[in-house]
Amino acid sequence: MSKSKGTLLYNAVTKIKSQVKGYLPLLVRYIAEGKLDSELKLTAALDYLLAHPQPPLDVAAFEEYSGVGVKVTPDQIEKVVEDTLGNHRESLLMKRYQFNMGVLLAEARNKLRFAEGKFIKNEVDLQVLHLLGPKTDADLTAKTVKQRKTDSPAVISTVEPRVEEEEEDSGASSMEELFRNKVHLHKPGENHKTDGYLITPKTMAHLKNHLKITGGKVRTRFPPEPNGILHIGHAKAINVNFGYARAFDGLCFLRYDDTNPEKEEERFFSGIQEMVHWLGYEPSRITHASDYFKDLYSLAVKLIQRGLAYVCHQTAEEMKGIDPPPSPYRTRSVQENLRLFEDMRKGKYSEGEATLRMRVTLEEGKQDPVAYRIRYVPHIRTKDTWCIYPTYDFTHCLCDSLEHITHSLCTKEFQSRRSSYYWLCNAVDVYCPVQWEYSRLNLNYTVVSKRKIAKLIEEGIVRDWDDPRLYTLSALRRRGLPPEAINRFCAKLGLTGSQSTVDPSMLDACVRDELNCLAPRAMCVVEPLKVVITNAPPGEKKVTVPDFPSEPERGSHTITLSGVVYIEQSDFREVSNDKGYRRLTSKQSVGLRHAGIVISLSRVIKDEQGVPKELHVTCQASTEKNKPRAFIHWVSEPLVCEVRLYDQLFFHKNPEDPNEVSGGFLSDCNKDAMVCCPDAMVDKSMAGVNVLDRFQFERLGYFCVDPDTSSDKIVFNRTVTLKKDAGKN
Repeated sequence: MSKSKGTLLYNAVTKIKSQVKGYLPLLVRYIAEGKLDSELKLTAALDYLLAHPQPPLDVAAFEEYSGVGVKVTPDQIEKVVEDTLGNHRESLLMKRYQFNMGVLLAEARNKLRFAEGKFIKNEVDLQVLHLLGPKTDADLTAKTVKQRKTDSPAVISTVEPRVEEEEEDSGASSMEELFRNKVHLHKPGENHKTDGYLITPKTMAHLKNHLKITGGKVRTRFPPEPNGILHIGHAKAINVNFGYARAFDGLCFLRYDDTNPEKEEERFFSGIQEMVHWLGYEPSRITHASDYFKDLYSLAVKLIQRGLAYVCHQTAEEMKGIDPPPSPYRTRSVQENLRLFEDMRKGKYSEGEATLRMRVTLEEGKQDPVAYRIRYVPHIRTKDTWCIYPTYDFTHCLCDSLEHITHSLCTKEFQSRRSSYYWLCNAVDVYCPVQWEYSRLNLNYTVVSKRKIAKLIEEGIVRDWDDPRLYTLSALRRRGLPPEAINRFCAKLGLTGSQSTVDPSMLDACVRDELNCLAPRAMCVVEPLKVVITNAPPGEKKVTVPDFPSEPERGSHTITLSGVVYIEQSDFREVSNDKGYRRLTSKQSVGLRHAGIVISLSRVIKDEQGVPKELHVTCQASTEKNKPRAFIHWVSEPLVCEVRLYDQLFFHKNPEDPNEVSGGFLSDCNKDAMVCCPDAMVDKSMAGVNVLDRFQFERLGYFCVDPDTSSDKIVFNRTVTLKKDAGKN
């Protein structure tokens, strides 16, 4: 056997997918007989078989698609390339070697499917050289300039936020961009072409009916359990499912997995929908697993009738572990199982006394997972209609099937359940979606477990589920994060299969980018120090301040400058030997931002402890001649407000890891993660603000109006600090 045939045989064996392995002898014969004599033809043959996996095989169509008997001569290549260059002759002569030669190669390859790429490229290079002649100095110079233009953004761009090494920036600015350009999943109706997909005699008929129902549109779903508050990890799941549907003009359902009646509350249903809307997504349809309880029960009966499920009386403890002994009830007859399952439905057993189990072993070794269990708890929607409820393993895939989901997108921990997902759909002979897994979003310096957050609340460490120190979505909204920043953050993470952990600084960077465009500027003094301008002219001066200094056309607001202003305590040192300190001292003047004046210290009034409580200064107009080293923010005739400054809640990256925190996550809490400044001052132009309005307080950071705000006092939460500038002090 020749080396080329050996290579083709090896590639056939390694590249063929499990769905069409039955055709391997056919491929071997065609390679041995020289009918498939190139990698291109073998690839075409594999593609055809995957598109037509079920017998009988249309041999004539297979051979035509695979190029059996096709011989591409040098003359044919020369003629096709000549015609291709002719179609682009004017552009080639004008752009010369700056023309995208890939266009020529792609066009020629489309006409010569079974010609070797290197022969086409050689012919293109030869004919282009004949048409244009050798490259001139101008061609080479143009290429160099183009290369510099391409490279220049890397030189002038700002520094990207520091991210954990495990997670890289995808480069995508939106989920739509990510899915259209960087992530490639199967097309609707081509489920059978994906790795590991199971094909039955009815698969193609199910797919044909599926396409008829969906119209070939993408369908995804976000299926949360309504038993808690959504957190930052859910934001990625929302973006993945809704983003994929939006990228391809498809549909995304919000489906509540309401199969645990003892844990579900109405506030969780409404809270989930509220967060989905807040992130900017609108469900195509809102559904519930409970909508399908009758269908699921019928499918469970069907599974029993096929001998693939049985009623078991083992306890949860007896079923635990990997590779436990088979259930002693596994060999019951179909009729007995049907009767017992009906008894379960009628409430003849106590909770835990009986379950319905599926006859299947999961990839991780778990045997015969439970499909139904007994719960005597009224369901929030179906009330007392049911006392048996399906499990996740039974519900998830069948609801996907009933809703004709094209892409079942879930996090990596469900990968081990993919085989049972496919098994169950095929076991009851229904349409089988494709499950795709991606890594879940893990964030450093936080916990997202419902149980652990509840413990933080119970211990008084945080106030509630929306405490801005947490990473629940309601907490992030309260802290002032714009939803656009969270969506962009999720897109930048991309989709990978490897588990990774992200530093919050990456999220902070996305927040700054958004708020820089969204948040109007204002001035606030967190720790005020009174300053009397002794030579101030009588009356008030009105100062116009742009809301967005780099875009003055977007509006402005007016503030008052009087003879008394307030500055930050940290912006004054009576004596300073620090050469890097640029603010007000006894020997150093400082400017007031936007006011056009420079103030100089003349007197310090101190309290009994010797702490400055009032400064007397003189002022003069700011000019090029007396330009100070720095300008500071200030307020005059202000409103007293409360400012809350937030930091990371935990000291260690992984507070749940006993190797990092031996005393448990509660022992790792930063007691100073929230600092309240109840006597802060803000300009009175802020009097009409609304809850969740966002602002950039100059030199301090981005802030948001907290719901604790009342008619008596505004409360601001710091969303994120400004990007640090090492050159400023």
